[in-house]
Amino acid sequence: MRLSSLDHLVVVAPTLAAGAQYVERRLGVEMQPGGKHARMGTHNLLLRLGDAYLEVIAPDPDAAPPTRTRWFGLDALEADAEPRLAHWVARTQGLAQADARLTQTFGTIESMSRGTLSWQISIHADGHLPLGGMLPSLIDWGDAEPPARGLIDRGCRVQRLELRHPDAVVLGQQLEAIGFSGPVAVIPGEGPGLLACIETPTGLKTL
Repeated sequence: MRLSSLDHLVVVAPTLAAGAQYVERRLGVEMQPGGKHARMGTHNLLLRLGDAYLEVIAPDPDAAPPTRTRWFGLDALEADAEPRLAHWVARTQGLAQADARLTQTFGTIESMSRGTLSWQISIHADGHLPLGGMLPSLIDWGDAEPPARGLIDRGCRVQRLELRHPDAVVLGQQLEAIGFSGPVAVIPGEGPGLLACIETPTGLKTL
């Protein structure tokens, strides 16, 4: 597996409408349509952040219930829950060759698709997010162009991603183990917490 970098940020929401309102209220920009994930019974909206992107993801009310636990902890999300930045995903290559040590930490490597896009991603079978969402999922787009570059550029960029966790040392060691490089700061905290500082056309905003 090669070195990893920031691929995208994940906002979980009970509905796409609620998630879109949250992002527009915080960042002052509109998201664009994404698509559906048939295996997971979810759908999403997207916002380009340079070579990375922001994803709002929610259960798809028109999809058949999945035969497995949904990713990103969505099955535990209450119908009236506030949308929140819950997780992030690191882009790498050679994920299919991940060893047992890596999959035990990050999750099983599975094939996924949305429309014409296909990729491999690490997912824990029970849907939980490692280290409370502070440790990233890993994604491999293969030979395809990362999707961020095909999105509308609204002038937003990630300036800093703060990861707070009681086991900050362990978190930092895991990021070193996957050779992560990016604007990430690991900070000790009483509980898991994720803060993204994003440059927008109207100034620096946070999620």
